[in-house]
Parts: sequence; structure tokens; C-alpha cells
Amino acid sequence: MKGRIGATWLAAAILAAMAWAGSVRAQPPIRIGIVQGLTGPLEGYARQMVAGFRLGLDYATGGTLEIGGRKIELLVEDDQLKPEVARQKVAKLYGDDNVDLVVGTTSSAATLAVLPLALESRKVLIVEPASADAITGDRWNRYVFRTGSTAAQGALTSAAAVGRPGAQIATIAPDYAFGRDGVAAFRGAAERLGASVVQEEYAPANAADFTAPIQRVIGALKDRPGPRYVFVIWSGKGGPFAQLVDSRLERYGIALAGGAGALDELRAMKTAGLEGMVGGVSYYYEIPRNPVNDWLVREHRKRFGAPPDLFTGGGFTAAMAAVGGLQRAAGGDSEKLVEALEGMPFLTPKGQMTFRRQDHQALQPMYLFRMMARPDVPWLVPTLTRELSNDESAPTVLNGR
Repeated sequence: MKGRIGATWLAAAILAAMAWAGSVRAQPPIRIGIVQGLTGPLEGYARQMVAGFRLGLDYATGGTLEIGGRKIELLVEDDQLKPEVARQKVAKLYGDDNVDLVVGTTSSAATLAVLPLALESRKVLIVEPASADAITGDRWNRYVFRTGSTAAQGALTSAAAVGRPGAQIATIAPDYAFGRDGVAAFRGAAERLGASVVQEEYAPANAADFTAPIQRVIGALKDRPGPRYVFVIWSGKGGPFAQLVDSRLERYGIALAGGAGALDELRAMKTAGLEGMVGGVSYYYEIPRNPVNDWLVREHRKRFGAPPDLFTGGGFTAAMAAVGGLQRAAGGDSEKLVEALEGMPFLTPKGQMTFRRQDHQALQPMYLFRMMARPDVPWLVPTLTRELSNDESAPTVLNGR
């Protein structure tokens, strides 16, 4: 009798296990859409982000690429940095492809164009790496979360590097949302520290000749008392750095300040002779000291034969946030996912970040640097001079909440 009961129990257990396994297999994959500018002047940033996201998924899931037994499926699209193309791609991902969330995009203009689609579709958009303040400001909606730093966070960091009583500063930036938002935030932060921004110059993002704006900023600064700086906000290829060096700012007692870019840009900065430049940066692979960044640097070198670049860490961070939210929400239900992400702390290569509840901006450390040349490194090294904490680098809440 006992034998028959035991056999019956065992058979029932096997059937239950088979049913459970069948139900797990029957579950659809978790689908994540990625939209980046994979062609165009920011394609390097976009490819870094995608590579970092894949590495982040690997780390966050322990190599299984599964959440709750469901496989993760990535759908990667190229918006060519064009707002109208970005809208088409995101609409397709939310609609026809039925993704659980979208991560993107590289261009601030393209990202601003797709924000309404997140609200219309009632699906989460994780913004990485676009930085315009309006994304989590007056154009924000409750389905939008940003892991990348804002233009204001970058500007606050750089202002801390040069802002002091009596400092006189002129700025050069690209003439679109990224540049104008960055200068506005930099001006406010620098002036609160006692500095004066005496000249603003804007040039097309594809400009090749900066002679006129450079002459104007030199003219605005050269006869003023106190420390004098030209602060440059630029993104992607080109920019005014080489011509600024050629203009020999030191003859006028003017120093150069700006952000640290991708490794190719740091190579160009070394060639241009920008050693000693100060400023702020959101990520450089040698700066953070924590197990997550150690894993990223080690694994990136193993897979690609090079260290992670400027936005590789951002892609990794976006993946950590996406996996963390989906785990907490136990799936891709949008409303549960929003609730899970709001206020959520999560580990990243920069340490712990938190999505601020008011505007879903990720609060994160930022870094002040001085450029150093090392004979064994083919680019300038942004050497840490000070780390700003999550609270110190937190931008003002701009969405009215």
C-alpha cells in the first residue's frame, strides 16, 4: 500500500514538474527595444551604449539573460539621429513589436520627439544617453526614466571645476538643445559660485571653422581681471579644441576648460596639446572603484581588447536599471514597472544610483578632473581631482512636481 502511495505521489510530482516547466517554456520572452543613432556623427556613442547594455544584461542576470525564467530578447533599431525616424522606430517597437520597454536614444532632439509616444503607449522609456534638461523637465511624463546624466549635471560638475569669486568665463557650445541647456545650467552654477559668464558663443554642430567665435571670446576676456576661462561644451566629432590651442590662449592669460569625451576624442585632445585642461566628466573607466566597474573593465577588455568608453558605462547602467525594475515588477506590466522604478536604488559602474521620484532622473556621482598625459596611454587621461556625490550633483527638479 505504502509503495503504491509513494509511486502515486512520485508520478504526481513528476507531472507537476513537467507542467511547471511547460508553463515556463510557454511564457513569452521579455522584449526590450533599443533605439540609437547608429549612423551619423554620434554613431560611436551609440555603439558604446549598445555594447554596454549587452554587458549589463549579462552581469545583471548572472549570464542567463533571463528574468523570472523568461528569456530577454533585444530589438535594436537605428534612428540615424533624426527625430522623425526615431518616432517611427519607437512607435513600431511599442506597437507592432510589443516590447515591454524602450531604451534610447543618442540625440536629445530625437529623444524629445519620442517622449509623447511613451505616454500614448503607456510604456516605459529609459533615456540613455541623451542629456537635454527638458527630457526630465517640462517635456517629461511619468513613463520616462533617465539613467544618463543631464546637461545640468554635466554643467554643474564643470562649474565646480572653474567657478570661483572673480572668475571670468566665456563659453562655446553647439547650437541645439544639448549645447544651450548645458550653457544655461553652467551659467547658473558658475554664477552661484561667484564667477561671471561674460560671453556665450554657439556654432552649428557640424561646424569646421571656429575662427570668428574664438576671436569674440578672446576679445571678451583678454582685458578682464581675475582668472579667465573658455569653457567648451561639445559632443561627438570635431569641435573647437584644436583651433583654441592654435589661438594660444595662454598669451592672454586664458585657460581652457571642458568635458572629457570618448577615447577617440581624448586622443585628439592629446594631439592638440590639451594637457592641464580642467572640467567635469560623467564616466572614465579608471575613476570608479567598485566591483561592478571592475567587472565591466575586465570583461570589456576580454571581449573587445580595449577598455570601456564614455557611454559604455551608461549602456551598462541602463541595463542594470531595466533588469532591476523588471525583477521588482515581476514582469513587464507598465504600471507595475513604473511603480518599481520610482525611487529605486540600483548598482552601476559608478556606484549606487537612485531614480528620483519627482522626475525619474537618476541621481549619480560626477567627477572633476585635470587632463594628464601618460607616455604609455595614447590619449589624455582625465585624472580625478574630486568626486561629487549623488546629492552634490543633483540637478534642480524642472518638471513642476
